[in-house]
This record gives sequence, structure tokens and C-alpha cells, in this order.
Amino acid sequence: MASMPRPRRSAPRPRPAAVDPEVGREVELEIGAVAHGGHCVARLDGRVVFVRHTLPGEKVRARVTETGSRFWRADAVEVLEASGDRVPSAWPQAGPGGVGGGELAHVALGAQRAWKADVLAEQLTRLAKLDRRVDVEAAPGDEDRGGLAYRTRVELVADAEGRAGMRRFRSHDIEPMTAMPLATEEVAALAEAEGVWSRRWTPGARLELVAPAEGGEPVLLVDGQVWRRGRADTRPNARRAVAETLHVSAGDFRYRVSADGFWQVHREAPAVLTEAVLEALGDVDGAQLLDLYSGAGLFTLPLAAAVGTSGRVVAVESDARAVKDARRNAHDLPQVELHLGAVDRVLTDGDAGGSAVGTADVVVLDPPRAGAGRAVVDAIASRTPGRVVYVACDPAALARDVAYLAEHGYALTGLRAFDLFPMTHHVEAVAVLDR
Repeated sequence: MASMPRPRRSAPRPRPAAVDPEVGREVELEIGAVAHGGHCVARLDGRVVFVRHTLPGEKVRARVTETGSRFWRADAVEVLEASGDRVPSAWPQAGPGGVGGGELAHVALGAQRAWKADVLAEQLTRLAKLDRRVDVEAAPGDEDRGGLAYRTRVELVADAEGRAGMRRFRSHDIEPMTAMPLATEEVAALAEAEGVWSRRWTPGARLELVAPAEGGEPVLLVDGQVWRRGRADTRPNARRAVAETLHVSAGDFRYRVSADGFWQVHREAPAVLTEAVLEALGDVDGAQLLDLYSGAGLFTLPLAAAVGTSGRVVAVESDARAVKDARRNAHDLPQVELHLGAVDRVLTDGDAGGSAVGTADVVVLDPPRAGAGRAVVDAIASRTPGRVVYVACDPAALARDVAYLAEHGYALTGLRAFDLFPMTHHVEAVAVLDR
């Protein structure tokens, strides 16, 4: 008898992703202290919950957005008992379920600065074992503008329908927009002129809008391509850089900066931070300075003026495009020496060309959000500078690196903090450490 054909085995069906029944659940919470990251701390059945869009002392109804073994996350969706520091949101689209980048838009400006001061103090206490409080200073003009219209650089992305917008908080989903309230008037005018909000872009396209603070010609990049008068500018000499100007006590300085390169985004940030660094340095005429994470040379040029022709500024930067800009910006300053390469490697082994970095009387560093880290701190300390001036954009990274420097005998002798990102939890600080 012929055998029966064996049934064909189909591929196993994928199991549906497990759905956490707690996500989406709404709970009533009493809100405690602020925490690093733009949220406040609450407790639910003994579990820590980090809650956004709320304020200390409030009672809220919150929707759980994430769960985990160590803590949960939630968004306040209804305020049951409001703080006196709560105001109508300056950017409602950055509210619960909305775009990232405006998590403090419901907080009065003065209270935003107090929030950031508390976070900075808490991080210094927890990570550096230092009891140090500092007032967070407002940038010029921010009170008059209500903490809005300060960003000279804005990044957007097109959604599946080609509408320009921003990603929702901790999500790849894109929220389409028709305006960006943190953008300067010049950026807003560029967006209007190029139809950023009205036209349909290629889904997933990245849009970068850049408008210098002092009226230089703005630039729109779409997926890295210069865009001009409603179309891609394919000319080989299409302008991809902007001109920035800085006015500080050391003089007036002009910079050429790649439109998609790094530059401080707040219209007043370059001058505010540079003046704070110069003040922290004191008299450095004739000194040997290290300028680490030097970018396009924001600090390099004023530092060169401060040390004079008898001193020296050695700048180190890992981004080749930024170093190219810095070479143009510092071309007439013989006291400036530029090194391309990762800061830790250049300080330890020299740059790609084998050029070594020598001793320093003072070190200025402006690391990215992750901070400098132990390897860089050890390399700095090995040169025994008398003073270190640390520009920080993350309180936790700053506190950790202050603790590392303390192991080498450096004490925190000065600290200023600046609110250069109103409506967000971010804060800039300039710390002075002496050996």
C-alpha cells in the first residue's frame, strides 16, 4: 500500500509581543522632589515612579508609560492639586505624549531655574560628596521672550506623510508640527520662506535649520543637502557654512562654522559661556593653555587673545570638520596649535600625525554630555595644571568628573550655572578646580 504523503510543516507563527497590562494604567500620585532628567519622583506601592509634566508637591493623575524592575515612568495627564509654580504650558505640543525637548514648559521660568539648581546640587552631593549650591542664571533677553525664541539651530524630521515634525519623547514616532516656539525669529523666517511646515518632504528626511544670531545668511539642509528657494542647491560651491560673531571682554571674534557642525544653540550662549570661562581664568598672559573638545574654536580664539603672543593655546578636537573650521578661524593666530583626534588618545599618545601635547598651566575643557571620563581626567592631572576650567552640559557627568579630579588633589573653588535651554531640564555650568 502506498504511504500517505506527510503533511507539510508550516513555519511557526510569531508570537505576539507581550503586552504589559500596567502600561497605560492611570494612577493617582503625590509628587516628591525633582530628579535629573526632567521628571519628579513619586512612589506607588513602594515602587519609585519618575513622573514628567508635574511639579514637587502636586497631586496628579498619571498614566504609566514604562515599567521595569527598578522603577517605572509615567506622564501626569491631570493635575488634581497644582503647585504655585505651574503656569499654562508655553509649548503644549511638548506635553504628555508629545514631542521631546519641552518637558518644563509648564513651569514658571524662575522655578525652572530653581529646579535645575536643585538637580545640580543633588548630583554634586551624591556623586562628588560636595555640599554646594549655586543660583542658575538666566541668559540675557530670556525673561523678555518668556523663555522662547532662543534656538539658532533646529532639527526636524519628516513623518510618513512627509510633514515636518519632531520625535515624541522616548519614541521613534514623529509628531507633525506647524511651528517651533523655541526657534529664533530668524529660524522661523527661514522655515516660512522655504515652506518647511507647508510642503511635503520625503518621509524620514532630516531638516536642519540654522540662522546665525547676528543676522548672517541662514542655511537649510535637507538630508545634508543645501536647500535654497524651494529646491536642492546642487552647485558644487553651494554655501554650507554660516558666519557667527562673538563679542566678549577679550575682543570681537568672527567664526566660520559648518551649518551641520556643532555650535551653541542658544543665541546668547557663546558670549555667556566664553565670558564665564575668561573670568574663571583670571590673568593668563603668557600662559600655556589646553583647550579640550575645542570644536570650531569658540573658546580657542578668545583664549589666544588672553594668553597673548607670548603664550600658547593647544586645542584638541575629534571632529575633522570642526578642526577644519577652526583652522580657518585661527589662521592668523600663531600662538594656536590644533590637534585632530579623540581627546583621551591625543593626550596620551599624540595625534594622528604623532604630534604630542605637552604641559599646561591651565586646562579648559567643554566635553559632550557624557563628560570627560576617568582617562581624560587622569591625562589632564598628569600635566599638573594649576587650574582646570570645566564647561559642563550635564550635572551628573560634571559631578563624576569633579570627584575624579578630587582624587588628584583638585578642589572645586568656583561654580556658575546658566539656563541656556529654557523649557528643558538641561543646564550649563562652568566649574573652576584648583590644585
